[in-house]
Amino acid sequence: MLTISLTIGQYCMFYIWVVFCEKKIMGSEENDNKLYKITTTQQAIASCCGAIITSLLVTPLDVVKIRLQAQSNSFSNGKYFIYSNGLMDHVYVCENGNNKAWYKKPGHFRGMLDAFMKIIKIEGIKSLWSGLPPTLIMALPGTVIYFTSYDQLSEILRSKLGKDSNHIPVLAGSISRLGSLTVVSPLELIRTKMQSRQLSYKQLHICINNTVAKDGWLSLWRGWSPTALRDVPFSAMYWYNYERFKNRLCKRFDAHEPTFMISFTSGAAAGSIAATVTLPFDVVKTRKQTELWEYETLNISQKRSASTWTVMKRIFAEHGFTGLFAGIVPRLIKVAPACAIMISSYEYGKSFFRKLNKQKNMQSYLFSSNRD
Repeated sequence: MLTISLTIGQYCMFYIWVVFCEKKIMGSEENDNKLYKITTTQQAIASCCGAIITSLLVTPLDVVKIRLQAQSNSFSNGKYFIYSNGLMDHVYVCENGNNKAWYKKPGHFRGMLDAFMKIIKIEGIKSLWSGLPPTLIMALPGTVIYFTSYDQLSEILRSKLGKDSNHIPVLAGSISRLGSLTVVSPLELIRTKMQSRQLSYKQLHICINNTVAKDGWLSLWRGWSPTALRDVPFSAMYWYNYERFKNRLCKRFDAHEPTFMISFTSGAAAGSIAATVTLPFDVVKTRKQTELWEYETLNISQKRSASTWTVMKRIFAEHGFTGLFAGIVPRLIKVAPACAIMISSYEYGKSFFRKLNKQKNMQSYLFSSNRD
Protein backbone atom coordinates (compact mmCIF):
# COMPACT_ATOMS: atom_id res chain seq x y z
CA MET A 1 0.00 0.00 0.00
CA LEU A 2 2.85 2.34 0.85
CA THR A 3 4.49 1.59 -2.48
CA ILE A 4 1.23 2.26 -4.34
CA SER A 5 0.72 5.55 -2.48
CA LEU A 6 4.27 6.66 -3.27
CA THR A 7 3.78 5.74 -6.94
CA ILE A 8 0.52 7.69 -7.17
CA GLY A 9 2.14 10.62 -5.41
CA GLN A 10 5.05 10.57 -7.84
CA TYR A 11 2.70 10.54 -10.81
CA CYS A 12 0.70 13.44 -9.34
CA MET A 13 3.87 15.44 -8.73
CA PHE A 14 5.10 14.66 -12.25
CA TYR A 15 1.73 15.72 -13.72
CA ILE A 16 1.74 19.01 -11.78
CA TRP A 17 5.33 19.69 -12.92
CA VAL A 18 4.44 19.02 -16.58
CA VAL A 19 1.37 21.29 -16.40
CA PHE A 20 3.48 24.00 -14.74
CA CYS A 21 6.13 23.70 -17.46
CA GLU A 22 3.53 23.82 -20.25
CA LYS A 23 1.86 26.88 -18.75
CA LYS A 24 5.18 28.60 -18.29
CA ILE A 25 6.22 27.81 -21.83
CA MET A 26 2.89 28.29 -23.55
CA GLY A 27 1.42 31.11 -21.46
CA SER A 28 -1.67 32.72 -22.90
CA GLU A 29 -3.00 32.00 -26.38
CA GLU A 30 -1.25 35.09 -27.75
CA ASN A 31 2.09 34.05 -26.26
CA ASP A 32 1.56 30.57 -27.66
CA ASN A 33 1.12 31.99 -31.16
CA LYS A 34 4.24 34.12 -30.76
CA LEU A 35 6.36 31.25 -29.44
CA TYR A 36 5.28 28.71 -32.00
CA LYS A 37 4.65 31.07 -34.92
CA ILE A 38 6.06 29.64 -38.11
CA THR A 39 8.74 31.61 -39.93
CA THR A 40 8.46 33.15 -43.39
CA THR A 41 10.75 30.41 -44.73
CA GLN A 42 8.46 27.73 -43.29
CA GLN A 43 5.43 29.43 -44.86
CA ALA A 44 7.24 29.48 -48.21
CA ILE A 45 8.11 25.77 -47.90
CA ALA A 46 4.49 24.90 -47.01
CA SER A 47 3.12 26.85 -50.00
CA CYS A 48 5.76 25.36 -52.30
CA CYS A 49 4.81 21.82 -51.25
CA GLY A 50 1.13 22.68 -51.72
CA ALA A 51 1.76 23.92 -55.27
CA ILE A 52 3.71 20.78 -56.18
CA ILE A 53 1.00 18.48 -54.76
CA THR A 54 -1.75 20.45 -56.54
CA SER A 55 0.07 20.35 -59.86
CA LEU A 56 0.74 16.62 -59.56
CA LEU A 57 -2.90 15.82 -58.79
CA VAL A 58 -4.71 18.26 -61.11
CA THR A 59 -2.52 18.21 -64.25
CA PRO A 60 -3.81 14.76 -65.40
CA LEU A 61 -7.36 16.18 -65.46
CA ASP A 62 -6.27 18.89 -67.88
CA VAL A 63 -4.31 16.49 -70.07
CA VAL A 64 -7.41 14.31 -70.46
CA LYS A 65 -9.63 17.35 -71.04
CA ILE A 66 -7.38 18.68 -73.82
CA ARG A 67 -7.14 15.25 -75.44
CA LEU A 68 -10.95 15.03 -75.48
CA GLN A 69 -11.13 18.49 -77.04
CA ALA A 70 -8.42 17.66 -79.59
CA GLN A 71 -10.24 14.62 -80.98
CA SER A 72 -13.33 16.67 -81.82
CA ASN A 73 -11.57 19.92 -82.79
CA SER A 74 -8.18 19.19 -84.32
CA PHE A 75 -5.57 21.94 -84.25
CA SER A 76 -4.22 23.17 -87.55
CA ASN A 77 -0.58 24.16 -88.08
CA GLY A 78 0.37 27.35 -86.29
CA LYS A 79 -2.58 27.14 -83.92
CA TYR A 80 -2.49 26.65 -80.18
CA PHE A 81 -4.67 25.92 -77.20
CA ILE A 82 -4.94 27.18 -73.65
CA TYR A 83 -5.37 25.04 -70.60
CA SER A 84 -5.28 25.70 -66.88
CA ASN A 85 -4.48 23.35 -64.03
CA GLY A 86 -6.08 25.60 -61.44
CA LEU A 87 -2.82 27.35 -60.56
CA MET A 88 -1.59 28.69 -63.90
CA ASP A 89 -2.78 29.09 -67.50
CA HIS A 90 -0.67 27.48 -70.23
CA VAL A 91 -0.60 27.88 -73.99
CA TYR A 92 0.89 25.30 -76.33
CA VAL A 93 1.66 25.90 -79.99
CA CYS A 94 0.99 23.23 -82.61
CA GLU A 95 3.58 24.22 -85.21
CA ASN A 96 5.67 21.11 -85.84
CA GLY A 97 4.81 17.57 -86.77
CA ASN A 98 6.31 16.01 -83.68
CA ASN A 99 4.31 12.82 -83.20
CA LYS A 100 5.36 12.70 -79.54
CA ALA A 101 3.37 15.84 -78.74
CA TRP A 102 0.64 14.63 -76.40
CA TYR A 103 -1.95 17.10 -77.68
CA LYS A 104 -1.56 15.84 -81.30
CA LYS A 105 -1.81 12.13 -80.59
CA PRO A 106 -4.92 10.60 -82.12
CA GLY A 107 -7.51 9.26 -79.77
CA HIS A 108 -11.01 7.83 -79.85
CA PHE A 109 -12.32 8.38 -76.36
CA ARG A 110 -15.92 7.90 -75.25
CA GLY A 111 -15.51 9.96 -72.10
CA MET A 112 -13.19 11.02 -69.32
CA LEU A 113 -12.81 7.59 -67.68
CA ASP A 114 -12.30 5.90 -71.05
CA ALA A 115 -9.63 8.50 -71.92
CA PHE A 116 -7.81 7.87 -68.63
CA MET A 117 -7.76 4.11 -69.17
CA LYS A 118 -6.67 4.23 -72.84
CA ILE A 119 -3.94 6.83 -72.29
CA ILE A 120 -2.46 4.78 -69.43
CA LYS A 121 -2.73 1.50 -71.39
CA ILE A 122 -1.40 2.71 -74.77
CA GLU A 123 0.93 5.61 -73.91
CA GLY A 124 1.92 4.89 -70.34
CA ILE A 125 0.98 6.61 -67.11
CA LYS A 126 3.68 9.31 -67.55
CA SER A 127 1.68 10.81 -70.42
CA LEU A 128 -0.89 12.06 -67.90
CA TRP A 129 1.71 14.48 -66.53
CA SER A 130 2.78 15.97 -69.87
CA GLY A 131 3.35 19.70 -69.53
CA LEU A 132 4.14 19.46 -65.80
CA PRO A 133 7.60 21.18 -65.95
CA PRO A 134 6.28 24.55 -67.26
CA THR A 135 3.44 24.30 -64.75
CA LEU A 136 5.87 23.98 -61.85
CA ILE A 137 8.32 26.59 -63.18
CA MET A 138 5.57 29.21 -63.41
CA ALA A 139 3.32 28.15 -60.53
CA LEU A 140 5.91 27.81 -57.76
CA PRO A 141 7.19 31.42 -57.54
CA GLY A 142 3.70 32.91 -57.91
CA THR A 143 2.18 30.54 -55.35
CA VAL A 144 4.97 31.06 -52.79
CA ILE A 145 4.70 34.86 -53.07
CA TYR A 146 0.89 34.73 -52.95
CA PHE A 147 0.35 32.52 -49.89
CA THR A 148 3.32 33.81 -47.89
CA SER A 149 2.29 37.42 -48.53
CA TYR A 150 -1.29 36.65 -47.50
CA ASP A 151 -0.23 35.30 -44.10
CA GLN A 152 2.23 38.14 -43.50
CA LEU A 153 -0.32 40.82 -44.47
CA SER A 154 -3.05 39.15 -42.38
CA GLU A 155 -0.82 39.29 -39.33
CA ILE A 156 -0.04 42.99 -39.87
CA LEU A 157 -3.72 43.85 -40.45
CA ARG A 158 -4.81 41.95 -37.32
CA SER A 159 -2.52 44.11 -35.23
CA LYS A 160 -4.04 47.25 -36.82
CA LEU A 161 -7.71 46.33 -37.28
CA GLY A 162 -8.22 43.62 -34.66
CA LYS A 163 -8.23 39.87 -35.18
CA ASP A 164 -12.02 39.61 -35.75
CA SER A 165 -12.23 42.15 -38.59
CA ASN A 166 -14.01 40.82 -41.70
CA HIS A 167 -11.98 43.14 -43.93
CA ILE A 168 -8.68 41.35 -43.26
CA PRO A 169 -9.14 38.40 -45.70
CA VAL A 170 -10.41 40.74 -48.44
CA LEU A 171 -7.56 43.25 -48.09
CA ALA A 172 -4.80 40.67 -47.56
CA GLY A 173 -6.08 38.44 -50.38
CA SER A 174 -6.38 41.30 -52.87
CA ILE A 175 -2.99 42.87 -52.13
CA SER A 176 -1.09 39.55 -52.06
CA ARG A 177 -2.64 38.43 -55.36
CA LEU A 178 -1.90 41.78 -56.98
CA GLY A 179 1.72 41.51 -55.87
CA SER A 180 2.21 37.93 -57.03
CA LEU A 181 0.73 38.40 -60.50
CA THR A 182 2.74 41.62 -60.96
CA VAL A 183 5.97 39.76 -60.18
CA VAL A 184 5.14 36.73 -62.34
CA SER A 185 3.70 38.64 -65.33
CA PRO A 186 7.10 39.31 -67.03
CA LEU A 187 8.01 35.62 -66.53
CA GLU A 188 4.78 34.67 -68.28
CA LEU A 189 5.70 36.89 -71.24
CA ILE A 190 9.16 35.33 -71.44
CA ARG A 191 7.62 31.85 -71.40
CA THR A 192 5.23 32.97 -74.14
CA LYS A 193 8.15 33.89 -76.42
CA MET A 194 10.07 30.69 -75.61
CA GLN A 195 7.09 28.46 -76.38
CA SER A 196 6.08 30.31 -79.55
CA ARG A 197 9.40 29.59 -81.27
CA GLN A 198 12.68 27.91 -80.41
CA LEU A 199 14.97 30.56 -78.95
CA SER A 200 18.32 30.27 -77.23
CA TYR A 201 18.81 32.28 -74.05
CA LYS A 202 20.99 34.74 -75.98
CA GLN A 203 18.30 35.19 -78.64
CA LEU A 204 15.68 35.56 -75.92
CA HIS A 205 17.78 38.26 -74.22
CA ILE A 206 18.09 40.16 -77.52
CA CYS A 207 14.35 39.74 -78.18
CA ILE A 208 13.40 41.14 -74.76
CA ASN A 209 15.86 44.04 -75.11
CA ASN A 210 14.37 44.93 -78.50
CA THR A 211 10.84 44.77 -77.08
CA VAL A 212 11.77 47.01 -74.14
CA ALA A 213 13.61 49.46 -76.44
CA LYS A 214 10.61 49.65 -78.77
CA ASP A 215 7.66 49.67 -76.35
CA GLY A 216 9.24 50.44 -72.96
CA TRP A 217 9.46 48.44 -69.74
CA LEU A 218 5.68 48.35 -69.33
CA SER A 219 5.48 46.07 -72.36
CA LEU A 220 6.73 43.24 -70.11
CA TRP A 221 3.42 43.49 -68.23
CA ARG A 222 1.22 43.20 -71.33
CA GLY A 223 -1.98 41.37 -70.43
CA TRP A 224 -1.67 42.36 -66.76
CA SER A 225 -4.96 44.28 -66.69
CA PRO A 226 -7.42 41.47 -67.60
CA THR A 227 -5.49 39.06 -65.36
CA ALA A 228 -5.77 41.46 -62.41
CA LEU A 229 -9.49 42.02 -63.05
CA ARG A 230 -10.05 38.28 -62.84
CA ASP A 231 -7.58 37.23 -60.13
CA VAL A 232 -7.86 40.07 -57.59
CA PRO A 233 -11.67 39.82 -57.10
CA PHE A 234 -11.32 36.03 -57.13
CA SER A 235 -8.73 36.21 -54.37
CA ALA A 236 -10.75 38.66 -52.27
CA MET A 237 -13.89 36.50 -52.43
CA TYR A 238 -11.96 33.26 -52.02
CA TRP A 239 -10.16 34.25 -48.80
CA TYR A 240 -13.23 35.94 -47.31
CA ASN A 241 -15.40 32.85 -47.82
CA TYR A 242 -12.60 30.45 -46.91
CA GLU A 243 -12.00 32.12 -43.53
CA ARG A 244 -15.75 32.19 -42.82
CA PHE A 245 -16.30 28.53 -43.71
CA LYS A 246 -13.15 27.48 -41.83
CA ASN A 247 -14.14 29.32 -38.63
CA ARG A 248 -17.68 27.93 -38.72
CA LEU A 249 -16.50 24.36 -39.23
CA CYS A 250 -13.87 24.71 -36.50
CA LYS A 251 -16.57 25.88 -34.07
CA ARG A 252 -18.95 23.14 -35.20
CA PHE A 253 -16.40 20.37 -34.64
CA ASP A 254 -14.75 22.08 -31.65
CA ALA A 255 -11.34 22.19 -33.35
CA HIS A 256 -8.66 24.62 -32.14
CA GLU A 257 -7.06 24.68 -35.60
CA PRO A 258 -8.40 23.53 -38.98
CA THR A 259 -8.03 19.83 -39.77
CA PHE A 260 -7.17 18.62 -43.27
CA MET A 261 -10.85 17.92 -44.07
CA ILE A 262 -12.02 21.30 -42.73
CA SER A 263 -9.47 23.10 -44.92
CA PHE A 264 -10.28 20.89 -47.91
CA THR A 265 -14.06 21.47 -47.66
CA SER A 266 -13.71 25.20 -47.00
CA GLY A 267 -11.26 25.61 -49.90
CA ALA A 268 -13.50 23.76 -52.36
CA ALA A 269 -16.60 25.76 -51.39
CA ALA A 270 -14.80 29.13 -51.40
CA GLY A 271 -13.08 28.36 -54.71
CA SER A 272 -16.37 27.37 -56.36
CA ILE A 273 -18.10 30.60 -55.32
CA ALA A 274 -15.20 32.82 -56.42
CA ALA A 275 -14.80 30.95 -59.73
CA THR A 276 -18.50 31.36 -60.58
CA VAL A 277 -18.68 35.09 -59.79
CA THR A 278 -15.44 35.99 -61.63
CA LEU A 279 -16.07 33.77 -64.68
CA PRO A 280 -16.94 36.70 -67.04
CA PHE A 281 -13.47 38.18 -66.43
CA ASP A 282 -11.93 34.77 -67.11
CA VAL A 283 -13.79 34.57 -70.44
CA VAL A 284 -12.49 38.03 -71.38
CA LYS A 285 -8.96 37.15 -70.29
CA THR A 286 -9.00 33.98 -72.41
CA ARG A 287 -10.16 35.89 -75.49
CA LYS A 288 -7.53 38.60 -75.03
CA GLN A 289 -4.90 35.96 -74.36
CA THR A 290 -5.72 34.12 -77.58
CA GLU A 291 -5.42 37.39 -79.50
CA LEU A 292 -2.02 38.07 -77.92
CA TRP A 293 -0.85 34.55 -78.76
CA GLU A 294 -2.08 34.93 -82.33
CA TYR A 295 0.14 37.98 -82.72
CA GLU A 296 3.09 36.16 -81.13
CA THR A 297 2.83 32.78 -82.86
CA LEU A 298 1.55 33.70 -86.32
CA ASN A 299 3.59 36.93 -86.65
CA ILE A 300 0.48 39.02 -87.27
CA SER A 301 0.87 42.76 -86.88
CA GLN A 302 -0.60 43.65 -83.51
CA LYS A 303 -3.57 45.98 -83.43
CA ARG A 304 -4.40 48.07 -80.42
CA SER A 305 -5.87 45.77 -77.81
CA ALA A 306 -9.52 46.41 -76.94
CA SER A 307 -10.36 47.24 -73.33
CA THR A 308 -11.79 44.61 -71.01
CA TRP A 309 -15.21 46.26 -70.97
CA THR A 310 -15.27 46.53 -74.79
CA VAL A 311 -14.52 42.79 -75.11
CA MET A 312 -17.18 42.02 -72.50
CA LYS A 313 -19.80 44.06 -74.39
CA ARG A 314 -18.80 42.33 -77.64
CA ILE A 315 -19.24 38.88 -76.06
CA PHE A 316 -22.61 39.92 -74.63
CA ALA A 317 -23.75 41.19 -78.06
CA GLU A 318 -22.61 38.02 -79.87
CA HIS A 319 -23.61 35.31 -77.38
CA GLY A 320 -25.86 36.97 -74.81
CA PHE A 321 -25.55 36.79 -71.05
CA THR A 322 -24.71 33.06 -71.12
CA GLY A 323 -21.66 33.84 -73.26
CA LEU A 324 -20.06 35.58 -70.28
CA PHE A 325 -20.40 32.34 -68.27
CA ALA A 326 -19.23 29.95 -70.99
CA GLY A 327 -17.24 26.99 -69.69
CA ILE A 328 -18.50 27.24 -66.11
CA VAL A 329 -18.61 23.46 -65.61
CA PRO A 330 -15.00 22.71 -66.70
CA ARG A 331 -13.81 25.76 -64.73
CA LEU A 332 -15.47 24.50 -61.56
CA ILE A 333 -14.13 20.98 -62.17
CA LYS A 334 -10.60 22.45 -62.31
CA VAL A 335 -10.74 25.24 -59.75
CA ALA A 336 -12.68 23.59 -56.91
CA PRO A 337 -10.31 20.61 -56.43
CA ALA A 338 -7.24 22.77 -57.10
CA CYS A 339 -8.25 25.26 -54.40
CA ALA A 340 -9.16 22.47 -52.00
CA ILE A 341 -5.90 20.55 -52.48
CA MET A 342 -3.75 23.69 -52.38
CA ILE A 343 -5.18 25.23 -49.21
CA SER A 344 -5.46 21.93 -47.30
CA SER A 345 -1.86 21.04 -48.17
CA TYR A 346 -0.72 24.52 -47.17
CA GLU A 347 -2.61 24.44 -43.84
CA TYR A 348 -1.28 20.96 -43.11
CA GLY A 349 2.26 22.18 -43.81
CA LYS A 350 1.81 25.15 -41.46
CA SER A 351 0.38 22.89 -38.77
CA PHE A 352 3.36 20.56 -39.14
CA PHE A 353 5.86 23.40 -38.71
CA ARG A 354 3.90 24.85 -35.78
CA LYS A 355 4.06 21.53 -33.94
CA LEU A 356 7.73 21.19 -34.82
CA ASN A 357 8.47 24.64 -33.37
CA LYS A 358 6.46 23.80 -30.26
CA GLN A 359 8.40 20.57 -29.78
CA LYS A 360 11.74 22.36 -30.24
CA ASN A 361 10.80 25.07 -27.74
CA MET A 362 9.63 22.47 -25.20
CA GLN A 363 12.86 20.49 -25.55
CA SER A 364 14.93 23.68 -25.31
CA TYR A 365 13.13 24.73 -22.12
CA LEU A 366 13.45 21.28 -20.51
CA PHE A 367 17.15 21.18 -21.40
CA SER A 368 17.77 24.60 -19.85
CA SER A 369 15.74 23.60 -16.74
CA ASN A 370 17.82 20.44 -16.27
CA ARG A 371 21.04 22.46 -16.56
CA ASP A 372 19.85 24.86 -13.84
